[in-house]
Amino acid sequence: MTEQEAHYFPANMLVKFMKDVFMKLNIPSEDAEICADVLIQSDLRGIESHGCQRLKMYYDRIIQGIQSPQTKLTIIKETATTARIDAGHGMGHVAAYRGMELAIKKAKEYGTGAVSVGNSTHYGIAGYYSLMAVKEGMIGITCTNARPSIAPTFGVDGMLGTNPLTIGIPTDEEFPFLIDCATSITQRGKVEVLARTKTPVPEGWVISNKGELTTNSEQILTDLIAGTSALLPLGGAGETLGGHKGYGYATAVEILSAALSDGPFMKDLTLSKGYKLGHFFLAINVENFLPLSTFKKISGSILRQLRASTKAPGQDRIYTAGEKEYYNKLEYKKSGIPIMPSILADLRFLQKELNLPDYHF
Repeated sequence: MTEQEAHYFPANMLVKFMKDVFMKLNIPSEDAEICADVLIQSDLRGIESHGCQRLKMYYDRIIQGIQSPQTKLTIIKETATTARIDAGHGMGHVAAYRGMELAIKKAKEYGTGAVSVGNSTHYGIAGYYSLMAVKEGMIGITCTNARPSIAPTFGVDGMLGTNPLTIGIPTDEEFPFLIDCATSITQRGKVEVLARTKTPVPEGWVISNKGELTTNSEQILTDLIAGTSALLPLGGAGETLGGHKGYGYATAVEILSAALSDGPFMKDLTLSKGYKLGHFFLAINVENFLPLSTFKKISGSILRQLRASTKAPGQDRIYTAGEKEYYNKLEYKKSGIPIMPSILADLRFLQKELNLPDYHF
Protein backbone atom coordinates (compact mmCIF):
# COMPACT_ATOMS: atom_id res chain seq x y z
CA MET A 1 0.00 0.00 0.00
CA THR A 2 1.32 3.43 -0.88
CA GLU A 3 0.86 6.62 1.12
CA GLN A 4 -1.49 7.91 -1.57
CA GLU A 5 -3.96 5.11 -0.81
CA ALA A 6 -5.71 7.02 1.93
CA HIS A 7 -8.54 5.67 4.07
CA TYR A 8 -11.59 7.88 4.61
CA PHE A 9 -13.23 8.37 8.01
CA PRO A 10 -16.23 10.46 9.13
CA ALA A 11 -15.30 13.71 10.86
CA ASN A 12 -17.53 12.95 13.87
CA MET A 13 -15.73 9.64 14.44
CA LEU A 14 -12.29 11.23 14.24
CA VAL A 15 -13.19 14.09 16.56
CA LYS A 16 -14.58 11.64 19.13
CA PHE A 17 -11.39 9.58 18.92
CA MET A 18 -9.19 12.64 19.35
CA LYS A 19 -11.22 13.83 22.31
CA ASP A 20 -10.85 10.38 23.89
CA VAL A 21 -7.09 10.54 23.37
CA PHE A 22 -6.84 13.97 24.96
CA MET A 23 -8.97 12.93 27.92
CA LYS A 24 -6.83 9.82 28.46
CA LEU A 25 -3.90 12.23 28.72
CA ASN A 26 -5.68 13.93 31.65
CA ILE A 27 -6.95 16.88 29.65
CA PRO A 28 -10.33 17.98 31.09
CA SER A 29 -13.36 17.11 28.95
CA GLU A 30 -14.20 20.68 27.93
CA ASP A 31 -10.58 21.42 27.02
CA ALA A 32 -10.27 18.11 25.15
CA GLU A 33 -13.31 19.08 23.10
CA ILE A 34 -11.68 22.38 22.12
CA CYS A 35 -8.41 20.67 21.14
CA ALA A 36 -10.18 18.01 19.07
CA ASP A 37 -12.34 20.60 17.31
CA VAL A 38 -9.32 22.71 16.31
CA LEU A 39 -7.67 19.62 14.80
CA ILE A 40 -10.76 18.35 12.97
CA GLN A 41 -11.51 21.78 11.50
CA SER A 42 -7.98 21.77 10.10
CA ASP A 43 -8.53 18.40 8.42
CA LEU A 44 -11.96 19.42 7.12
CA ARG A 45 -10.48 22.54 5.54
CA GLY A 46 -7.81 20.43 3.83
CA ILE A 47 -4.95 21.61 6.04
CA GLU A 48 -3.71 18.10 6.79
CA SER A 49 -0.44 19.36 8.28
CA HIS A 50 -2.30 20.57 11.38
CA GLY A 51 -5.05 17.99 11.79
CA CYS A 52 -4.90 14.33 12.88
CA GLN A 53 -1.26 14.30 11.86
CA ARG A 54 -0.46 16.47 14.90
CA LEU A 55 -2.21 14.24 17.47
CA LYS A 56 0.82 12.01 18.08
CA MET A 57 3.00 15.12 18.53
CA TYR A 58 0.79 16.38 21.36
CA TYR A 59 0.75 12.89 22.90
CA ASP A 60 4.57 12.74 22.82
CA ARG A 61 4.99 16.20 24.32
CA ILE A 62 2.59 15.51 27.18
CA ILE A 63 4.05 12.06 27.92
CA GLN A 64 7.58 13.54 27.89
CA GLY A 65 6.53 16.36 30.21
CA ILE A 66 7.26 19.01 27.60
CA GLN A 67 3.82 20.56 28.09
CA SER A 68 1.07 20.25 30.67
CA PRO A 69 -2.32 18.67 29.92
CA GLN A 70 -3.83 21.13 32.41
CA THR A 71 -4.27 24.66 31.05
CA LYS A 72 -4.28 27.02 34.03
CA LEU A 73 -4.77 30.55 32.72
CA THR A 74 -3.70 33.54 34.78
CA ILE A 75 -4.54 37.13 33.85
CA ILE A 76 -1.35 39.11 34.47
CA LYS A 77 -2.75 42.50 33.49
CA GLU A 78 -6.12 43.68 32.22
CA THR A 79 -7.86 46.84 31.06
CA ALA A 80 -11.27 47.42 29.49
CA THR A 81 -9.95 46.60 26.00
CA THR A 82 -6.78 44.59 26.62
CA ALA A 83 -5.46 41.65 28.60
CA ARG A 84 -2.23 39.73 29.04
CA ILE A 85 -2.57 36.05 29.97
CA ASP A 86 -0.11 33.41 31.18
CA ALA A 87 -1.12 30.01 29.80
CA GLY A 88 0.73 27.95 32.39
CA HIS A 89 2.46 26.01 29.61
CA GLY A 90 -0.75 24.09 28.99
CA MET A 91 -2.60 23.26 25.78
CA GLY A 92 -2.14 26.05 23.22
CA HIS A 93 -5.54 25.38 21.65
CA VAL A 94 -7.31 26.04 24.94
CA ALA A 95 -5.23 29.13 25.74
CA ALA A 96 -5.87 30.51 22.26
CA TYR A 97 -9.60 29.77 22.40
CA ARG A 98 -9.95 31.55 25.72
CA GLY A 99 -7.73 34.41 24.53
CA MET A 100 -9.86 35.12 21.47
CA GLU A 101 -13.02 34.55 23.51
CA LEU A 102 -11.91 37.32 25.88
CA ALA A 103 -10.94 39.61 22.99
CA ILE A 104 -14.42 39.14 21.48
CA LYS A 105 -16.09 39.85 24.81
CA LYS A 106 -14.20 43.13 25.13
CA ALA A 107 -14.92 44.06 21.50
CA LYS A 108 -18.65 43.54 22.05
CA GLU A 109 -18.58 46.13 24.81
CA TYR A 110 -15.89 48.56 23.70
CA GLY A 111 -15.45 48.01 19.95
CA THR A 112 -12.06 46.33 20.06
CA GLY A 113 -10.41 43.70 22.20
CA ALA A 114 -6.71 42.81 22.18
CA VAL A 115 -5.24 39.91 24.15
CA SER A 116 -1.68 38.58 24.39
CA VAL A 117 -0.98 35.07 25.65
CA GLY A 118 2.43 33.92 26.86
CA ASN A 119 3.97 30.71 28.22
CA SER A 120 1.84 28.73 25.77
CA THR A 121 2.32 25.92 23.26
CA HIS A 122 1.44 25.03 19.66
CA TYR A 123 -2.15 26.18 19.04
CA GLY A 124 -3.01 24.47 15.74
CA ILE A 125 -4.40 26.39 12.75
CA ALA A 126 -4.45 30.12 13.38
CA GLY A 127 -7.53 30.57 11.21
CA TYR A 128 -9.70 28.78 13.77
CA TYR A 129 -9.43 31.72 16.15
CA SER A 130 -9.98 34.39 13.50
CA LEU A 131 -13.17 32.56 12.51
CA MET A 132 -14.35 32.74 16.12
CA ALA A 133 -14.50 36.52 15.73
CA VAL A 134 -16.04 36.32 12.25
CA LYS A 135 -18.92 34.23 13.64
CA GLU A 136 -19.64 37.12 16.01
CA GLY A 137 -19.75 39.66 13.16
CA MET A 138 -16.22 40.87 13.83
CA ILE A 139 -12.86 41.06 12.12
CA GLY A 140 -10.51 38.58 13.78
CA ILE A 141 -6.73 38.78 13.69
CA THR A 142 -4.28 36.41 15.33
CA CYS A 143 -0.59 35.58 15.14
CA THR A 144 1.83 33.33 16.98
CA ASN A 145 5.55 32.77 17.08
CA ALA A 146 7.07 29.31 16.79
CA ARG A 147 10.38 27.51 17.17
CA PRO A 148 12.97 29.10 14.86
CA SER A 149 13.10 27.88 11.27
CA ILE A 150 12.99 30.93 8.92
CA ALA A 151 16.24 32.48 7.72
CA PRO A 152 16.35 36.29 7.50
CA THR A 153 16.86 37.81 4.07
CA PHE A 154 20.51 37.40 3.04
CA GLY A 155 20.99 34.89 5.89
CA VAL A 156 20.99 31.09 6.17
CA ASP A 157 20.40 30.60 9.90
CA GLY A 158 16.90 29.65 11.08
CA MET A 159 16.01 32.54 13.39
CA LEU A 160 12.27 33.22 13.16
CA GLY A 161 9.34 30.82 13.43
CA THR A 162 6.93 30.19 10.58
CA ASN A 163 4.91 32.88 12.38
CA PRO A 164 1.43 32.94 10.78
CA LEU A 165 -0.44 36.23 10.50
CA THR A 166 -4.12 35.43 10.03
CA ILE A 167 -7.09 37.70 9.26
CA GLY A 168 -10.75 36.73 9.07
CA ILE A 169 -13.39 39.12 7.69
CA PRO A 170 -17.20 38.69 7.53
CA THR A 171 -18.88 38.89 4.11
CA ASP A 172 -22.40 38.52 2.74
CA GLU A 173 -21.35 35.27 1.02
CA GLU A 174 -21.69 31.74 2.36
CA PHE A 175 -18.03 31.86 3.42
CA PRO A 176 -15.92 34.65 4.95
CA PHE A 177 -12.60 36.01 3.77
CA LEU A 178 -9.87 34.15 5.66
CA ILE A 179 -6.17 34.49 4.95
CA ASP A 180 -4.46 31.86 7.08
CA CYS A 181 -0.85 31.23 6.20
CA ALA A 182 2.69 31.28 7.50
CA THR A 183 5.08 34.13 6.78
CA SER A 184 7.49 31.54 5.38
CA ILE A 185 7.09 30.00 1.92
CA THR A 186 5.94 26.82 3.61
CA GLN A 187 5.59 25.28 7.07
CA ARG A 188 7.44 22.51 8.82
CA GLY A 189 4.14 20.56 8.84
CA LYS A 190 3.95 20.59 5.03
CA VAL A 191 7.51 19.30 4.83
CA GLU A 192 6.43 16.52 7.22
CA VAL A 193 3.53 15.64 4.91
CA LEU A 194 5.92 15.41 1.93
CA ALA A 195 8.42 13.38 3.96
CA ARG A 196 5.73 10.81 4.73
CA THR A 197 5.38 10.18 1.00
CA LYS A 198 9.13 10.60 0.32
CA THR A 199 8.26 13.49 -2.00
CA PRO A 200 10.91 16.18 -2.51
CA VAL A 201 10.04 19.77 -1.59
CA PRO A 202 10.01 22.31 -4.44
CA GLU A 203 13.32 24.06 -4.98
CA GLY A 204 13.29 27.44 -3.32
CA TRP A 205 11.53 26.45 -0.10
CA VAL A 206 14.61 25.59 1.96
CA ILE A 207 18.17 26.86 2.17
CA SER A 208 21.15 25.07 3.74
CA ASN A 209 23.69 26.76 5.98
CA LYS A 210 25.99 26.73 2.95
CA GLY A 211 23.50 28.80 0.96
CA GLU A 212 22.31 25.91 -1.23
CA LEU A 213 18.64 25.28 -2.06
CA THR A 214 17.79 21.76 -0.87
CA THR A 215 14.84 19.48 -1.75
CA ASN A 216 15.15 16.16 0.15
CA SER A 217 12.12 16.39 2.48
CA GLU A 218 13.26 13.67 4.90
CA GLN A 219 16.75 15.13 5.22
CA ILE A 220 15.34 18.64 5.57
CA LEU A 221 13.36 17.63 8.67
CA THR A 222 16.59 16.37 10.25
CA ASP A 223 18.50 19.45 9.16
CA LEU A 224 15.86 21.85 10.50
CA ILE A 225 16.24 20.27 13.94
CA ALA A 226 20.03 20.30 13.66
CA GLY A 227 19.96 23.92 12.52
CA THR A 228 21.81 23.19 9.28
CA SER A 229 18.88 24.17 7.04
CA ALA A 230 16.23 26.86 7.23
CA LEU A 231 12.91 27.67 5.60
CA LEU A 232 12.83 30.75 3.39
CA PRO A 233 10.44 33.65 4.03
CA LEU A 234 7.55 34.47 1.69
CA GLY A 235 9.14 35.70 -1.52
CA GLY A 236 12.14 33.39 -1.20
CA ALA A 237 15.83 34.12 -0.96
CA GLY A 238 17.01 37.70 -1.47
CA GLU A 239 14.91 40.72 -2.38
CA THR A 240 14.21 40.15 -6.08
CA LEU A 241 10.86 38.43 -5.50
CA GLY A 242 10.10 40.21 -2.24
CA GLY A 243 11.68 37.85 0.29
CA HIS A 244 12.43 40.84 2.50
CA LYS A 245 8.67 41.43 2.81
CA GLY A 246 8.00 37.95 4.20
CA TYR A 247 10.99 38.40 6.49
CA GLY A 248 9.57 41.70 7.74
CA TYR A 249 6.12 40.26 8.43
CA ALA A 250 7.64 37.28 10.26
CA THR A 251 9.60 39.70 12.43
CA ALA A 252 6.47 41.74 13.19
CA VAL A 253 4.68 38.56 14.31
CA GLU A 254 7.65 37.66 16.54
CA ILE A 255 7.47 41.06 18.23
CA LEU A 256 3.67 41.02 18.70
CA SER A 257 3.78 37.46 20.04
CA ALA A 258 6.83 37.67 22.30
CA ALA A 259 7.15 41.30 23.35
CA LEU A 260 3.48 41.83 24.30
CA SER A 261 3.54 38.65 26.42
CA ASP A 262 7.04 39.21 27.86
CA GLY A 263 8.08 35.80 26.58
CA PRO A 264 11.12 34.13 24.97
CA PHE A 265 11.74 34.68 21.28
CA MET A 266 13.60 33.21 18.32
CA LYS A 267 16.37 30.83 19.43
CA ASP A 268 15.46 31.22 23.10
CA LEU A 269 12.32 29.23 22.26
CA THR A 270 14.43 26.12 21.72
CA LEU A 271 16.47 26.76 24.85
CA SER A 272 13.39 27.09 27.05
CA LYS A 273 11.80 23.72 27.81
CA GLY A 274 8.76 23.11 25.64
CA TYR A 275 8.83 26.08 23.26
CA LYS A 276 7.08 28.64 25.50
CA LEU A 277 5.20 30.36 22.72
CA GLY A 278 3.40 33.68 22.59
CA HIS A 279 0.14 34.47 20.76
CA PHE A 280 -1.72 37.67 19.97
CA PHE A 281 -5.46 38.12 19.34
CA LEU A 282 -7.41 41.13 18.09
CA ALA A 283 -11.18 41.38 17.64
CA ILE A 284 -12.70 44.41 15.90
CA ASN A 285 -16.45 44.95 16.21
CA VAL A 286 -17.69 46.06 12.79
CA GLU A 287 -20.90 47.49 14.27
CA ASN A 288 -18.81 50.19 15.97
CA PHE A 289 -17.99 51.54 12.51
CA LEU A 290 -21.12 50.90 10.42
CA PRO A 291 -24.01 48.41 10.18
CA LEU A 292 -22.69 44.87 9.83
CA SER A 293 -24.95 44.24 6.81
CA THR A 294 -23.43 47.21 4.96
CA PHE A 295 -19.91 46.07 5.75
CA LYS A 296 -20.65 42.50 4.66
CA LYS A 297 -22.10 43.70 1.35
CA ILE A 298 -19.01 45.80 0.59
CA SER A 299 -16.52 43.10 1.58
CA GLY A 300 -18.50 40.51 -0.41
CA SER A 301 -18.58 42.82 -3.45
CA ILE A 302 -14.80 43.16 -3.31
CA LEU A 303 -14.38 39.39 -3.36
CA ARG A 304 -16.90 38.89 -6.16
CA GLN A 305 -15.20 41.50 -8.33
CA LEU A 306 -11.85 39.83 -7.77
CA ARG A 307 -13.22 36.43 -8.83
CA ALA A 308 -14.94 37.97 -11.88
CA SER A 309 -11.76 39.64 -13.13
CA THR A 310 -9.95 38.43 -16.27
CA LYS A 311 -8.35 35.02 -15.81
CA ALA A 312 -4.84 34.13 -16.92
CA PRO A 313 -4.59 31.88 -20.00
CA GLY A 314 -5.30 28.26 -19.11
CA GLN A 315 -6.92 29.10 -15.77
CA ASP A 316 -10.53 28.14 -15.10
CA ARG A 317 -11.15 30.17 -12.02
CA ILE A 318 -9.93 32.87 -9.63
CA TYR A 319 -10.33 32.16 -5.92
CA THR A 320 -10.38 34.40 -2.87
CA ALA A 321 -8.79 33.47 0.47
CA GLY A 322 -10.80 30.91 2.41
CA GLU A 323 -12.95 29.86 -0.56
CA LYS A 324 -11.13 26.62 -1.38
CA GLU A 325 -11.11 25.59 2.27
CA TYR A 326 -14.85 26.22 2.54
CA TYR A 327 -15.66 23.95 -0.40
CA ASN A 328 -13.15 21.39 0.82
CA LYS A 329 -15.04 21.26 4.13
CA LEU A 330 -18.34 20.66 2.34
CA GLU A 331 -16.79 17.82 0.33
CA TYR A 332 -15.10 16.12 3.29
CA LYS A 333 -18.32 16.23 5.29
CA LYS A 334 -19.79 14.03 2.56
CA SER A 335 -16.86 11.79 1.64
CA GLY A 336 -15.07 11.62 4.98
CA ILE A 337 -11.55 12.82 5.77
CA PRO A 338 -8.65 11.07 3.99
CA ILE A 339 -6.04 9.66 6.39
CA MET A 340 -2.71 8.47 5.00
CA PRO A 341 -1.42 5.03 6.11
CA SER A 342 1.45 6.47 8.16
CA ILE A 343 -0.93 8.74 10.09
CA LEU A 344 -3.33 5.81 10.45
CA ALA A 345 -0.49 3.87 12.08
CA ASP A 346 -0.13 6.68 14.64
CA LEU A 347 -3.86 6.58 15.40
CA ARG A 348 -3.76 2.81 15.85
CA PHE A 349 -0.77 3.18 18.16
CA LEU A 350 -2.62 5.73 20.29
CA GLN A 351 -5.74 3.56 20.36
CA LYS A 352 -3.74 0.59 21.66
CA GLU A 353 -1.39 2.50 23.94
CA LEU A 354 -4.24 4.35 25.69
CA ASN A 355 -6.53 1.30 25.77
CA LEU A 356 -9.31 3.04 23.86
CA PRO A 357 -12.38 1.37 22.32
CA ASP A 358 -11.92 -0.12 18.85
CA TYR A 359 -12.52 2.63 16.31
CA HIS A 360 -11.95 0.21 13.40
CA PHE A 361 -8.98 2.07 11.95
